[in-house]
Parts: sequence; structure tokens; C-alpha cells
Amino acid sequence: MQQFVVPQFIDVEDKVIGPVTVRQFIIVLVGGGFIFVAYKLADFTLFIFEFVLISAFFFGLAFIKINGRPVHYFLLNVVQTFKRPRLRVWQKLFSISELKGYSASKVVKLPPQIRTKNKVRASRLAEMSLIVDTGGVYQGEKEPPMSSKELI
Repeated sequence: MQQFVVPQFIDVEDKVIGPVTVRQFIIVLVGGGFIFVAYKLADFTLFIFEFVLISAFFFGLAFIKINGRPVHYFLLNVVQTFKRPRLRVWQKLFSISELKGYSASKVVKLPPQIRTKNKVRASRLAEMSLIVDTGGVYQGEKEPPMSSKELI
């Protein structure tokens, strides 16, 4: 059987200059481009204000991490969540007559209890792990029939 070298640390980004990654370097370059455009189009006092805003935004986008992930992944997840949330809550509004009808009936019917046939006990779980660990050499003991107390 052939053996292959499996690459490790594939989620680590390549470094360009010191601790700065390619992604961070490109984001800072784009921010520098916006600052250059702001310098050419605005007077000096407006440029200072724009410089602070633009540099804070792009340096935050490049270097801040939330839960170990870059900020732009977090912002993309926020936008995706607002576009298509996965949790949908149905809030039915009851009329006053429906509420009175529910409060008038004191008896509430509960659904019948569902019993699963293959209930795994702790001892059976230990036996199953022994079968897996031995590669099937150990076949296990026969399971005793369930008593009437276990059925209830």
C-alpha cells in the first residue's frame, strides 16, 4: 500500500512581511488606496477626519479576529443570517374566544408514550465497545429478555 504525505496546518495563512499575512496586506493596501483618493479629493481638515475613519475601518477589518476567525467572515455570516435565518418561529395569535375555549377545558390529553425497542443500557454499551475494540473477535453475550418491569 502506498503511503502519502498529508499536509498539516492547511488553515494557517502565508506570511508576507513578518506576522502580516497576504490577506491583511491586501486589505491594508486597499485602505491606503481609499486614503489616497480621499487626500486628492478633500481639503486637509476633511482629509484628517476621513483618514481616521478609513484607517480604523480597514485596520479593524485586517487585524481584528472574532472567535479566532477574521472579521470579514463574521460580517459575511451576519449578512447571511439576516438574509436567510435558519430558525423560524411561528407565533400564532389566538383570538379571545379561542383562549376562553382553551381555559374552559381543564383536561389536557397527553400523547401516548413512545417506547423504542433498542434501548441501550450502560452494560450493553460497554459490551459493544469491547466488540469494536477487538475487531469482532469477541462476539458478545446474548442479551437476556426484558422483564415486565423494564417494559413499563
